[in-house]
Amino acid sequence: MLEIPYPLTTERLVLRRFTADDLDDYHAYASLPETSRYLLGGPRNYVDCMGRIAGFIGDPFEKPGDWAAFAMQRAGQPGLVGNLALKWSGGGKPDTGTAPERVGEIGWTLAPGAQGQGLATEAARAVLALAMNGLGFRRMEARLDARNNASAAVCERLGMQFEGVLRDNMYLKGEWTSEAVYALVRS
Repeated sequence: MLEIPYPLTTERLVLRRFTADDLDDYHAYASLPETSRYLLGGPRNYVDCMGRIAGFIGDPFEKPGDWAAFAMQRAGQPGLVGNLALKWSGGGKPDTGTAPERVGEIGWTLAPGAQGQGLATEAARAVLALAMNGLGFRRMEARLDARNNASAAVCERLGMQFEGVLRDNMYLKGEWTSEAVYALVRS
């Protein structure tokens, strides 16, 4: 099991474990069509948000396929401005017969009022540093809707390399969409 050292702090943010008290704040932005525009699912109802937060609180981060979630909060202020997720996609320990280092994925969602302020970049930079330097990840990917220019710009500011586009690889929300892949590899 990998231990996530909650909370992580940046100049403007606290990235902490979700609590049940975050439900209303999370629902306030997760239920908006503009928030879910480029996400796999649509706007989340209150019950969906309850289930997600329960998973964020209770799920361990111990094997490939597991996710660690971070509630994003402005330092010294109540309420959430978004969330960030770290997925353990593959790799492991040499004694398990798998690759000696881990491969992961990172993703973020911001409330509309928090967008365009560099908060996603700031939060993702902290989580990437944790993953690469503290948790033994060799490769971190960001996979995003190819039309999501704002997230592509975040990836570029983080120094992630654009690796390509998987054209029309998902049918979502009534249309075929393409997925852009960015990656950061520890050398």
